Amino acid sequence: MTHEENWSMVITPKRRLLDFNIKEIIRYRDLIFLFVKRDFTTQYKQTILGPIWFLINPIMSTIIYTFIFGRLAGIGTDGIPHVLFYFSGTLLWTYFTACFDNASNVFISNAGIFNKVYFPRLVVPIYFVLSHIIKTFIQFCLLMAVLIYYLSIGTPLYPSWMMIFFPLLLLWLAAISVGAGIIISSLTTKYRDLRNVVGFIISLAIYASPVVYPISEIPENLRWIAYINPVSAPVELFRQWYFGFSSVNSTMILSSLGISVFVLFTGLILFNQNETSFVDVI
Repeated sequence: MTHEENWSMVITPKRRLLDFNIKEIIRYRDLIFLFVKRDFTTQYKQTILGPIWFLINPIMSTIIYTFIFGRLAGIGTDGIPHVLFYFSGTLLWTYFTACFDNASNVFISNAGIFNKVYFPRLVVPIYFVLSHIIKTFIQFCLLMAVLIYYLSIGTPLYPSWMMIFFPLLLLWLAAISVGAGIIISSLTTKYRDLRNVVGFIISLAIYASPVVYPISEIPENLRWIAYINPVSAPVELFRQWYFGFSSVNSTMILSSLGISVFVLFTGLILFNQNETSFVDVI
């Protein structure tokens, strides 16, 4: 007499370059929300100001950039008030670097969980992207309050209806940061000293992005840097949609989108190939 077993889940090895079970990820959505909640509670559980730090960091950065680049260096902002210009750049850059930092350490930081418990590994990049979106939204609300103030006093700013697509800009930046971060993570699992080099490069990358200066201030012979930097277009589009001033063009947008898609898919392929073997390397 044979006994037939019925399994509710069958775990099989992946064979394709991009083999992500979307239905399985959706089934683990509660785990994603649990990770997001854990991130908030553990990060600010024993702090005095708590989530207010989300606002203090960009405010302090805005003050410093305004003094150094706006006052001392006298760099133009395309007619945008310094506070709005530097706050918007800081907001988007902070989101990008936070996602990149998590993605570049995704294998090393989560080795203990990956090695003990089964769940779709893509849950981890999804959770920290959502977590940083929530933090960025808090900063975004403050930026909108400042924008409303400037509009109320008659500052010549021209917000567009395109501002409703702001979430797409965040997903755009997330695609760049997660893709690039996973590529770096795949390398640093084998070569740990690369983490120091990456940290140095990312600290300098802000000066190759239109965060503390507009593209119009870049000399013509160096403007190609903005075209190969995929972060340039999202930052400039944000300022165009919300303030009405920007030097972004369709060529830069298409270039950024193309690089972003390439980086994201490369990162996902490496993630898919390394998630089953990285524990042996670490």
